[in-house]
Amino acid sequence: MKTTAPLIIVGAGPAGLGCAIALQACGIQTRILDAREIATSFLAWPRQMHLLTPSFHGNAFGLADLNAVSPQTSPADFLHTQHPDGPAYARYLRALAAHYRLDIQAPVKVTGITPLKTGGFKLATDQGAEQAQFVIWAAGEFSHPDTGGIQGADHCLHNSRIRDWEEITQTKQKHVVIGGYESGVDAAIQLMHLGAEVHLLSRGEPWTLDDPDPSRSLSPHTRDRLREALLTAPGQVQFYQNADIVRVRPMGADYEVLDREGRSFHSPTKPILATGFRHALEPVRHLWDWQSGLPVFTEAADESTLTPGLFYSGPSLQHRGMLFCFIYKFRSRFGVIARAIAERLGQPWEQPLQLWKERGFMLEDLSCCSDCQCAVEAEEPIQPQIKDYAGTV
Repeated sequence: MKTTAPLIIVGAGPAGLGCAIALQACGIQTRILDAREIATSFLAWPRQMHLLTPSFHGNAFGLADLNAVSPQTSPADFLHTQHPDGPAYARYLRALAAHYRLDIQAPVKVTGITPLKTGGFKLATDQGAEQAQFVIWAAGEFSHPDTGGIQGADHCLHNSRIRDWEEITQTKQKHVVIGGYESGVDAAIQLMHLGAEVHLLSRGEPWTLDDPDPSRSLSPHTRDRLREALLTAPGQVQFYQNADIVRVRPMGADYEVLDREGRSFHSPTKPILATGFRHALEPVRHLWDWQSGLPVFTEAADESTLTPGLFYSGPSLQHRGMLFCFIYKFRSRFGVIARAIAERLGQPWEQPLQLWKERGFMLEDLSCCSDCQCAVEAEEPIQPQIKDYAGTV
């Protein structure tokens, strides 16, 4: 056995660092393992990509920066920008790790977790075995792109694999984007700015949705960017609904995109997949109970109902049908997880986590997750010209 620690966190992104800082406030030292380095996923973002949620330094008024992972810090104050790009946000996270002197071991890849009969867990890693009383799985999703079950997806380019949009397009070139949510619309906007013709294929019309859960509809920032792009270059992007794409195949130097009904769409360039990411818990799927394709978390502490002592923090968190995929959402449970572990270790938590509670990092009442519709009806959403995919045959 290589080392033993009371608590091991898997993942050195915002979820892992945020939990570690909350636990440190309770006097609990953690050991963080990451397969790469601190905040590596943010360094892999496309050069033009920025955080959707705005940063604003309102800590002095009791309003935490939406992109902060500790209640005493603000990316806006540290970076002097409202929508940080990937490298900038990575600098913020690395500054936190240094400031709080977190014990981070990287690169260390966790290859398996085994509950011990005597309590606690054994973690198999590529650097040897680790043992801990508690484990927080805080590995992110960005490094695990989902191809949406599309046959021939290897002929496509997933948006997470793009480092610079300028490298994949030429002016006046035509691109097909599969997927119409945040990633798809962002891809369309980036390509439009570069003068490309874009055809956005989507099963539905997410650009017109007004869902009470902001994770299921376009963010205000994206709507603003899309509105500006449509006004600047009308007709440069074509939106298609009812496009349930199941197959992509090469046709000479071009590509054919086919839907479930066998209807086809031509693409002279590699189709771009904006189909999201696989679930963050897939590597430890067997340690969680699943219902309707989703993991089950305890509402008391985001703990596995199947494996006590195993917690989760990150963008795959969901409660009562609502997604906690943005930083300001899943961070609201950092204090809840820290409290549960502190109680079991006999450590004080009430006073140490008071600031977490005051600043919205300790959400206990989940009724807000089932009743968050604004009382004022929304204005008319963006209404781009929509084409039915069937009409392209």
